[in-house]
Amino acid sequence: MQVILLKNVEHLGQEGEIHEVADGYGRNYLIPQGMARMATEGAIKQVREEERQARRRKVQERKDAEKVAEELGDMELVFTAKVGEENRIFGTVTTQQIAVELDNRGFDVDRKNIELDEDIRYVGLYTARVQLHPDVEQRVKIRVMPESGPDAA
Repeated sequence: MQVILLKNVEHLGQEGEIHEVADGYGRNYLIPQGMARMATEGAIKQVREEERQARRRKVQERKDAEKVAEELGDMELVFTAKVGEENRIFGTVTTQQIAVELDNRGFDVDRKNIELDEDIRYVGLYTARVQLHPDVEQRVKIRVMPESGPDAA
């Protein structure tokens, strides 16, 4: 009997694959457990169409991420902070603050996808890596300035 796997099945295969299994294994275990369905001609066509659409979606998501990366590459985020001795700021600039600033500029980026090369504790210029897609990453410039303006400090 041929079945289409609806879930990853250990020692058998991955979701969406078509496998030949013993009649009893398919009818008494895989299908009732919701792990597979009969591989009819219509079901096979449907799986192939879903795979084709998924591939197309992935390609489009990557193109969209590359477009966003291009826009982010030219961007500099500016943060102001209270400054103490030796241009040290009170607190730090966090990935959450960076995510909020990006959101204010129209970019929906989760803070978990932002990684700082170093903690931002002083006035100056920094960079952050933004993961937009598993294959697309962009660096964003971050400038931290004293709260009273660039002349102070």
